[in-house]
Amino acid sequence: MMRSLSLTAYILLIAFCLHAQTPKREFRAAWIATVANIDWPSKQGLPSEQQQQEFIRRLNELQHIGCNAVIVQVRPASDLMYPGDEPWSHYLTGRQGQPPFPYYDPLKFMIEETHKRNMEFHAWFNPYRALTESAKNPNPKNHVTYKHPNWIINYAGKAYINPGIPEARDYVIDIIMDVVKRYDIDGVHLDDYFYPYRSGRLEFGDYAAFSQYGHGFASKDDWRRDNTNRFISQLNAAIKREKNYVKFGVSPFGVWRNDTKDPDGSHTHGGQTCYDDLYADVVLWLKKGWVDYIMPQLYWEHYHRAAAFDVLLPWWENHSYSRHIYYGLGVYRMVGAGHGPWASSNELLWQIRDIRRTAKNPSQVFYSASIFDKVYGIKDSVAKQNIYYAFPPRMTWLDSLAPAPPIVKAIPSSQGTLLQWQMPQGQQKTVVRYAVYRFINNEPVNLDRSDKIIRVVMNNEVLDADANKYRKCTYIVTAFDRLWNESKASIPAETSTDR
Repeated sequence: MMRSLSLTAYILLIAFCLHAQTPKREFRAAWIATVANIDWPSKQGLPSEQQQQEFIRRLNELQHIGCNAVIVQVRPASDLMYPGDEPWSHYLTGRQGQPPFPYYDPLKFMIEETHKRNMEFHAWFNPYRALTESAKNPNPKNHVTYKHPNWIINYAGKAYINPGIPEARDYVIDIIMDVVKRYDIDGVHLDDYFYPYRSGRLEFGDYAAFSQYGHGFASKDDWRRDNTNRFISQLNAAIKREKNYVKFGVSPFGVWRNDTKDPDGSHTHGGQTCYDDLYADVVLWLKKGWVDYIMPQLYWEHYHRAAAFDVLLPWWENHSYSRHIYYGLGVYRMVGAGHGPWASSNELLWQIRDIRRTAKNPSQVFYSASIFDKVYGIKDSVAKQNIYYAFPPRMTWLDSLAPAPPIVKAIPSSQGTLLQWQMPQGQQKTVVRYAVYRFINNEPVNLDRSDKIIRVVMNNEVLDADANKYRKCTYIVTAFDRLWNESKASIPAETSTDR
């Protein structure tokens, strides 16, 4: 009984700490997977309007739990959720290569709806997967498996574009850059599939490419890592040449290396790793500044025997090299969990608390969005911890120059206070959104107080219908640019009510 009471008290303490420590800057997002219709759309071949309504519902749900970004899979298997040089995905339309009906551009639609909610849209690409089932190829002839069959390797039931062929890497970069150029995305996001996860002793069949391109490398492993390094470096450079504000991030497997193989590795045991098995030297990318963020998939609980959350969180923080580390959380593990650490929201809340306490740039990224429909109570549990606005952390290496503050006036009325503002001349084009802060009854102005933000908007006015409840209101409006640099406070606008 005493142990039960202690656990209850501990969970209450966690809830209190989370509420009290809600940061103003925190990356809050969810992956929206389209492969196998995991998260969206719910079925293949739905009418366009139903697809759109399902995506809007997803966005509204994620906004409700406090998310300020979505990571949407737009290229699941060398097929597309938008019009481009590869076939339309059957996960969208029901038939590979067939456009949606009635016709619309899903990517344009999704970006616009996301931005309406002051959320970032990160376009998620699986760079090298060509077929989810190598024995079946329903694609039309413009698919990469037909256009470049010499690039394709069948492995463990799937088919992959060979990362060891320079022209193949250039092809994937061109596909991604087409989206960067044509669409108003905020980020390019890659998952952990560079080389595939090992399947027993089965060897990935790239010997011919190694014989042709691997001269000068001590081992095939070193050559494979170099292929991935070149891809990451070249893609980052291409993105930044085109649109410097587009962020580039990767969500690798949660373990870089075990310390049994490398003294700089984490104190984890067994299993596959980024460096040794997926040929992704993530730490090098951070050191070189080839990525803006890394989002390790920390899908294990505290005290896990092989890869404990409480071991990996500080390890990644200590290896950030002035780039952002955001954390992928395995909420999918709660589905059907009748017992153990994932049988309730307690483990998830504990992880959020630890990240907020430990991380230089707090974050919570959920895999994946549909889990909030499948696990009772998780939506409310997360929403309670994120009741205040949070803005994504600033990436000062991309841009650190904030806009000028707006010029604000407050117009009281019986309906409340109408706030209107304008930007100084020449500053309008740099501003994307505004935050409105309200301080009541002579409270000190403190822009670190996220609980004082009453609205985040794209237009130039807000009606505060609650203003007349207070004796005095002091309003501050700040301006944000595309990269979430916040202006200094506007000159305060004040209203008072005689009581």
